[in-house]
Amino acid sequence: MNNSDLMVKILKDAGVTHGFGIPSGNVLPFIEAMRKGGVEFVLTAHEGSASFAADSMGRVTGKPGLCIATLGPGATNLATGVGSAYLDRSPMIAITCNLNTPLLGRRIQMLIDHHALFKPITKATLAARHDNVAEVMEEAIRIALAEPQGPVHIDLPEDVSLAEAKGAPSGPITAEALAIKASDAEIDGAAARIAAAKRPVAVIGMSAMRMGDPAKLLAFIEKHNMPFATTTMAKGLIDDDHPLALGCIERARRQVQRKFIHSCDLVVGLGYDTIEVEYEAWIGDVPLVAVDIESPDIVDSVKLEAEAIGDLDDAVGRLAALPTIANSWDAAEVTGHAAAFQASLRPSVPVLTPHEAIDVVRKVTPHDGILSFDVGAHTHQIASQWPAHDPRTFLITNGWSSMGFGLPGAIAAKLAHPDKPVVCILGDGCFQMTCGELATMRRSNLAIPVVVLDDRWLSLIQIKQHKRQYEQYGSNVEPEPYREPPSHYFNVPAIGVRDGAALEAALKTAFESDGPTVIEAVVDAGHYFDTVFD
Repeated sequence: MNNSDLMVKILKDAGVTHGFGIPSGNVLPFIEAMRKGGVEFVLTAHEGSASFAADSMGRVTGKPGLCIATLGPGATNLATGVGSAYLDRSPMIAITCNLNTPLLGRRIQMLIDHHALFKPITKATLAARHDNVAEVMEEAIRIALAEPQGPVHIDLPEDVSLAEAKGAPSGPITAEALAIKASDAEIDGAAARIAAAKRPVAVIGMSAMRMGDPAKLLAFIEKHNMPFATTTMAKGLIDDDHPLALGCIERARRQVQRKFIHSCDLVVGLGYDTIEVEYEAWIGDVPLVAVDIESPDIVDSVKLEAEAIGDLDDAVGRLAALPTIANSWDAAEVTGHAAAFQASLRPSVPVLTPHEAIDVVRKVTPHDGILSFDVGAHTHQIASQWPAHDPRTFLITNGWSSMGFGLPGAIAAKLAHPDKPVVCILGDGCFQMTCGELATMRRSNLAIPVVVLDDRWLSLIQIKQHKRQYEQYGSNVEPEPYREPPSHYFNVPAIGVRDGAALEAALKTAFESDGPTVIEAVVDAGHYFDTVFD
């Protein structure tokens, strides 16, 4: 067994099933070890997509996602998705395969300090050497899975990769609960503050997405009859169709949600990570109770009145086990607000709009289907509009918010759950950035409908230019008059649609296909100007 074989064994024992990347000579020994060791290597079109796919795999499975790149430009390309995993708290092992050890640090071709590159965007960056590979791998996995979860970088010189393995794995490594638990005084203080409120509202955030038992959230909400909103990353932890659900905050029609929250007398943040959006942006003068793995990052204007910090499963479970805490909420007010919020997202327009296209995709996608989508104006619309029914079925980058996530995110989700329907929605700008990943989908025969919302603009940039009274310059994706899409991209069939009925029919066919399908939906995105930042 060489060191690459040992690394792959440790990764496989930790639950890693796939690794994403692009080969080079330095990478080949590790890929060969993956082949022999039963961890599938997935060839992507770009290293950035490889790391986005690893980010998505980590979130969907709870096991470390794996991505691999060569030195220099391979490493810099990989860094984009690694940064996504860092800010979106996804467990990941990112391996850069380097030159032989004697060449490290010399002024040679493709020179870059990998550790300096990855230090700001990982939890740790480690150097694999001839005598420490087992220890480095196990340390990396432990760090990646510890809360808050995130990526760990390992630099692997080729001579180390090929050398005979020294040491042995100590056994499978799994995520452990936080050793710190909220004190009885903290739980009592949070409960007392909730009991004093007449109109408390819970806001569930991305830390809760990593709970071992998210059913405790539902138990807390229902036990104390507390209306709840979610951030983008937390959608699906409780079914969006729940009668106490208020919808997503700080996306499309955000002012509607802010107005409602400002009518409340307490916000209970459950796993709310301010990396998504800072409290002061939306909480106003409403006091806060924070229940999370870390103390919240807040400014003086935020009225933090109680907190329970530590293992989230433990804290939420203890709060859910308390006797029922009464409040004065009327069910009709909660459901009425949720209905009005959803109606505000869908202005009447006589042509195909993004909001209509999103509704059609949701209608055709099975209840337990997984959505992966990309960054842009459509992100705001989807986050507010799409009803998510189960945890880990709503995939987007929010903390990092980089274009390019949608297609690789869908690839990883389908590989992790081949029996579940997976669909991808992205804008035309994101599609141009990552369309090469259609070839990745085709090679693996992944039946993923890829819905491209074609409005010919980088719409989010267009809106921001409009609000700043700038000329709309540099944001026009396709200045020519609309033309039908080609019959295929990389031998992936492409279909153009211009109305909801055609989109529905194309989606139904795509879900029954034995490979990916591109559906280019020509939309009028004019309503974004009224919904995205309003």
